[in-house]
Amino acid sequence: MGDNSSIELDKTDKAILGYLAENGRLPVSDLAPLVHLSTATCFRRVQRLVERGIILRFSTILDPVKVGRGALVIVGVNLNILDKDSMVSFEKSITSLDIVIDCYLVSGEFDYFLKIRVSDIYKFNEIYSNYLVCIPGVSRTRTFICLKEVIDRHEASIYL
Repeated sequence: MGDNSSIELDKTDKAILGYLAENGRLPVSDLAPLVHLSTATCFRRVQRLVERGIILRFSTILDPVKVGRGALVIVGVNLNILDKDSMVSFEKSITSLDIVIDCYLVSGEFDYFLKIRVSDIYKFNEIYSNYLVCIPGVSRTRTFICLKEVIDRHEASIYL
């Protein structure tokens, strides 16, 4: 995700990011008057935010139910040995599985947490049985079935 240093943002940068967080497809010609800039200046400011790595990408947020991924499962994973080689191997294996939407190396009871989206619990069971528990180095897993998504924030504006 880049380096760990934060970059100072001025009021205009924050305004640009706020509007783009609400609508990443907002044309610069429509954005510029909202942030009190000319179109050319606004374009340069957005480009600078991209070049500085503040805007990582522009994406689309899908409704998981409507695209057949309505079941959310969180899986805690422990590895047999938590060393660099084991971690690299696990991370490479898990990256190739498209149902894993997030993977976090964490402290505490588990080594990793996986956020997984599938069509239903039966599909999760199939993936779990045929793939997750077969990854070399995995010693233990614990599965949490999401009953309700209370907060699922995608907006970049939560960082501003």
